[in-house]
Amino acid sequence: MSSTINKEEIQKFSKLADEWWDVNGKFKPLHLFNPIRIEYITEKIKHHFNIDSKTNFLDGIEILDIGCGGGLISEPLARLGGKITGIDASEKNIKVAKIHSNESKLEIEYLNKSPEQLNNTKKFDVILNLEIVEHVEDVNLYIKSCHGLLKNNGLMFTATLNRSFISYIKAIIGAEYILRWLPIGTHDWNKFIKPEELEKILANEKFSTIDIKGLEFNPLTSKWKKSDNLSVNYIICSTKN
Repeated sequence: MSSTINKEEIQKFSKLADEWWDVNGKFKPLHLFNPIRIEYITEKIKHHFNIDSKTNFLDGIEILDIGCGGGLISEPLARLGGKITGIDASEKNIKVAKIHSNESKLEIEYLNKSPEQLNNTKKFDVILNLEIVEHVEDVNLYIKSCHGLLKNNGLMFTATLNRSFISYIKAIIGAEYILRWLPIGTHDWNKFIKPEELEKILANEKFSTIDIKGLEFNPLTSKWKKSDNLSVNYIICSTKN
């Protein structure tokens, strides 16, 4: 059976698993990244499913968080009422996520699986692919697997890094070598995907792009914002054809 699992990539993140919830540790960049990602995702879900704002506005929405890591996105969405399933190819990540969700008294189903290993009889309203496609072995197979797991009229969010000169300077040289935000070798620039390439893969696997936004970091405020600049980080919101 074909697989999207890249064992070297899994080992990289397994070594760091115990640090997922340390806001000043190796995953500090993701903790800073989280608010803008959650804001974008919840805005699109509200609009697409015609949800009025309320405390638990994700109540009843079934969400699959692929490459969930320690649960940094799964937990906030569960607190908003979402019914969350988090999957990750790293067994160590899943163990960390389970322990932390139990401590937080949140009901989240965590599974040590990749998307192609899930049973397609279970379908989701929303699928999250956040900073994951640049780490998988076969992007086409990965997106195809997601199609089988998404309900008709469901939403999928795919966030990744553009393969551009500026992304090499910022995401590799800057983030890994100069600022040391990430361990050296976290990313392989050659696995970054240009937005037009990702949109083509999505279209080939029967997804329609609804929206695409850049995400930019302001080093002065240490905050992220949405942008029309797709040169480094970007996110695509798509729906199943």
